[in-house]
Amino acid sequence: MTPERYRKICAVLDRRQPDLTVLMDNVHKPHNLSAVLRTCDAVGIPDIHAVCPAANMKKLGHTSGGSNKWVQLHTHSSLPEAFAKLRSQGIKTYAAHLSDNTVDYREIDYTQPTALLLGAEKEGVCDEALELADGSISIPMQGMVQSFNVSVAAAIILAEAQRQRQTSGMYDKPRLDPVLRQKLLFEWGWPQIADYCQRHRLPYPELNEEGQVIGDWR
Repeated sequence: MTPERYRKICAVLDRRQPDLTVLMDNVHKPHNLSAVLRTCDAVGIPDIHAVCPAANMKKLGHTSGGSNKWVQLHTHSSLPEAFAKLRSQGIKTYAAHLSDNTVDYREIDYTQPTALLLGAEKEGVCDEALELADGSISIPMQGMVQSFNVSVAAAIILAEAQRQRQTSGMYDKPRLDPVLRQKLLFEWGWPQIADYCQRHRLPYPELNEEGQVIGDWR
């Protein structure tokens, strides 16, 4: 790992937002899944969640432009399971969905622990997910169509979340758990050694201040 690469990884990790995430409700088209992943990486989201057929998850590696290396995707067997996980972390979930009681997406305070709920491409957010969500948000539209593509909607809403958090200084200091930060730092910087250690159930070796491996790691 070069010094430049080490500094880049450290800078990215120090801007990660562990209490901002996305939950995808059966978003099944791989190119949409991949586009959402890339947006999440761009705004500093380290983890996202999905309730989706496992077969679609396997296709992500071919279409995500490598973003799946930087954003951890957690799959769930059901919506109640996914919501329980988010609530255990104190996260409120807002569905991107047009309804009678929806609010403009810019009215939400994204500096609070927040998850954006995205629905399937044709059906949108299902009734079960809407009942579990803490609220619904929508993007004002001026044309004949009633919705954006799911990945475009994600990018618009998450850009607002980034703006609010940047204004509040939430990107100015590290927010990841230090143990998790060190783990990701090693896996991103030394993926082959990390894979070797995982396969042989070995602890990761230490890194020096320049990101170089200390001592014999085998």
